[in-house]
Amino acid sequence: MSFAVKARTIAALGLGNVARVAAYRLGLKSGLGPVRRLKDAEPATGPFFRPRSSSVQGLPVSHAWDTEAVYFGCHRFPVGDEPPNWLKNPITGRRLENADRHWWQIADFDPAVGDIKVIWEASRFDWLLAGAQRAAAGDAEALTRLEQWLDDWCRCNPPYRGPNWKCGQETSIRVMHLAMAALMLGNESEPTAGLKRLLDIHLRRVEPTVGYAIGQDNNHGTSEAAALFIGGSWLAANGHPRGRHWEALGRKLLENRIGRLIERDGSFSQYSLTYHRVLLDTVIMTEVWRRRFNLEPFSSRAQERMAAAARWLFTMIDPRSGDGPNLGANDGARLLPLTDTDYRDFRPTVQAAMTLFCSKRAYAERGSWDAPLGWLGIAAAETASEPAGSAQFDDGGYAVLRKGTAMALLRYPRFRFRPAQADALHVDLWVEGANILRDAGTFSYNTDAGTLDRFAGTAGHNTVQFDGRDQMPRLGRFLYGEWLNAHSVAFDAAQASAGYTDWRGATHNRAVQLEANRLTVRDELSGRFVRAVLRWRLQPGPWKLDGQTLSNGRNTIRIAADVPIARIDLTTGEESLYYLEKHPVPVLEIEVNDPGTLTSELSWP
Repeated sequence: MSFAVKARTIAALGLGNVARVAAYRLGLKSGLGPVRRLKDAEPATGPFFRPRSSSVQGLPVSHAWDTEAVYFGCHRFPVGDEPPNWLKNPITGRRLENADRHWWQIADFDPAVGDIKVIWEASRFDWLLAGAQRAAAGDAEALTRLEQWLDDWCRCNPPYRGPNWKCGQETSIRVMHLAMAALMLGNESEPTAGLKRLLDIHLRRVEPTVGYAIGQDNNHGTSEAAALFIGGSWLAANGHPRGRHWEALGRKLLENRIGRLIERDGSFSQYSLTYHRVLLDTVIMTEVWRRRFNLEPFSSRAQERMAAAARWLFTMIDPRSGDGPNLGANDGARLLPLTDTDYRDFRPTVQAAMTLFCSKRAYAERGSWDAPLGWLGIAAAETASEPAGSAQFDDGGYAVLRKGTAMALLRYPRFRFRPAQADALHVDLWVEGANILRDAGTFSYNTDAGTLDRFAGTAGHNTVQFDGRDQMPRLGRFLYGEWLNAHSVAFDAAQASAGYTDWRGATHNRAVQLEANRLTVRDELSGRFVRAVLRWRLQPGPWKLDGQTLSNGRNTIRIAADVPIARIDLTTGEESLYYLEKHPVPVLEIEVNDPGTLTSELSWP
């Protein structure tokens, strides 16, 4: 890729961010970075928690990690009373060798062990939340087991050695989960000496690398800021000499990240449904903690942005299933798993966020999505929000159309931050809670380039691909160049349209109209290209193609064009709804070799 493309991408990322990341990497390599000066320390030892003075009654208890661990919402492994192997990938069965090395000596992508995220998963302490619920409800054995697992984790992961100290965000998630467990157990006011020691070790790891986290312009910054604020205020309340420093630093960084990364309309910098949930879970835990300790409120600007982010996710989610478009990058994260609901049920987060930041219930009906309110001490709102309707989030590049039981999403490029997927002008369609037109998802970050492109690239979306290339050239595992800019954007309650011209001079303009039982999409193709392929990635089922009409017996797609159609085929692609999971899906492909207009009409009863 040319120097000019790389230079434009660096400018788009922001010179300050590039400098932060470069300084971090140079500091690691040279040994001069502050994180390399962290001293080895003795692990924390228990007891970490005390039994709750009185048991919680009437709240549903999660059964996660009781007899079975579920990684990324999909991969299931049996567990017993013995702690997990914190250094083993249970999917591949391989254990990380030489795991006693300093964390910065361990590779990000070690082919010998597979995806490091699998090793990290147990060390996010999801099991701690579930165990704290059971212990709070009066299960004494749950508290004993929780203590044994925490003690084993500390022994097997001595401070700053091994893979589970490698990521500042992973370290921060543990801090947040320790705090939420303490709340549920009624231990937040007087933490044990072992817990205070464990918090101190964690915050000393987080602080030196917050510059790198800020340079990412993503959830790393919000997570690490939240951990510093929560952990710092907790330690400050218990006389720790650095507590106030960490609390103030965390507040400053969190205010900064919320103001920068959340747009005025609620769109988040990562352009992803699941990462938007990560953001909201983070600020939910932070706000719950702030209120519990009666700390100074966050700025009015931060409060407005958090409320806007809550409304954004509320608008995207189908209230029947709790699911939503498989939009953007998805690494399997769910930071506040306080229910036994499926990973792809976003309603618990939506309900808590809308209640905290908008003072309204997202869902009037009572259900499992209310459990976090009870466990975190969030007072239920008296009024419910109106059902989500059509809405435009132009700061992030989204148009949501709703009519009857149908919802359509048009994704268009408004890239103030780095795009993770080449998904410009993708369309998602949901009817009566079923996802008819779908996004391929992510599958894995640690995979070959071809697989990355099949999922995150243009071919993984319901849009047009010109000449077999992505809409933007890939510069790295997590980076595209030549970011697209939308033009001709229009929106009303029933229709939306937008277009772009890519770096090779091909232009795609798309208009989407939603009616009660019909979706019509018009694609105008022009500019420089030899071959254009329109894809519709479909709900699995018995689809049959007859000429230019495709049907599964309930839904019908009719294709028309004002130029010759060179090819129309029903093929098989892949879809990933959960991290490291994939399965086949039908894909309709329509190929043309000339500029012109394609019309796709999808109807249902």
